[in-house]
Amino acid sequence: MKALTLHDSLEVVDDAPTPRRDGEALVRVICAGICNTDLEIAKGYAGFKGVLGHEFVGQVVEAPGSNLVGRRVVGEINAGCGNCDLCAKGDPRHCEERTVLGIKDRSGAFAEFLSLPVRNLIEVPDSVSDEAAVFAEPLAAALGILEQVQVSPKDNVVLIGDGKLALLIVLALARAGANLTVVGKHKAKLDLARRFGARKTVNARTQQADLEPTDVVIEASGSPSGLEIALRIAKPRGTVVLKSTHHESTKLDLSTVVVNELKIIGSRCGRMKPAIEMLKSDRVDPTALISNRFELAEGVRAFAQASMPESMKVILRIP
Repeated sequence: MKALTLHDSLEVVDDAPTPRRDGEALVRVICAGICNTDLEIAKGYAGFKGVLGHEFVGQVVEAPGSNLVGRRVVGEINAGCGNCDLCAKGDPRHCEERTVLGIKDRSGAFAEFLSLPVRNLIEVPDSVSDEAAVFAEPLAAALGILEQVQVSPKDNVVLIGDGKLALLIVLALARAGANLTVVGKHKAKLDLARRFGARKTVNARTQQADLEPTDVVIEASGSPSGLEIALRIAKPRGTVVLKSTHHESTKLDLSTVVVNELKIIGSRCGRMKPAIEMLKSDRVDPTALISNRFELAEGVRAFAQASMPESMKVILRIP
């Protein structure tokens, strides 16, 4: 099959093996999205080699013991062992034996086909377009913050970052009624943040970002400097949520964490079903975040475009 692979470098190949796993569903990929995690993996983050990609929508070709054949689906990207306590509770996100689509020991979505357990698949309603469905995984990651932190209309929340994940976080927090300020560097992206529900935006390139101590700070800038800012503006006993992943290490003075008794929460994957329900809503259209579309054969060029500061979501269309 045709696939975008990472070994010594990124390369589109025509002879990648079709990823068949015993007892799992085979999914024909319709389209897939490039995210910042993919860009970091291409730099060496997580040490992954093989077919990249985890944001996708596809059509089920084979599904043992299921009626999903022919249906459009998205998928939970963490495939657990199925036997441990976490898996028994229906949450394989931290199963010690898990594989992760396009990230850890599992061939990903930048290919004609992928394989996932049937239990990982969620059917996409007819009202949700293919391109909107691609956003289910990152939107789930955004909504995952609300699993971990209680946010109410009385809470002041600052979001550091104005990229594609940050803007989905705006959509998620707007539903919770948060008094949200977004700090970024790109006027067009900050304008979109206001459209998505931010109460206030700060352009760090043109405005003084003198922010008052804040209840909750979410770091989603994709830059190591974002965490330093987040720790600085969190109020004593406030909460800092970390969404960025980096290939390079980050040096920090953590004395602020101790002195201000800050709570730091790492936030990775969320649940897909709430994301699909949100996408069904007429109020949510994340396709405004799409800046470019490429065919799979142009995958290397697509990655180069996705790495540009002005880019938002880059979509790979799989013929």
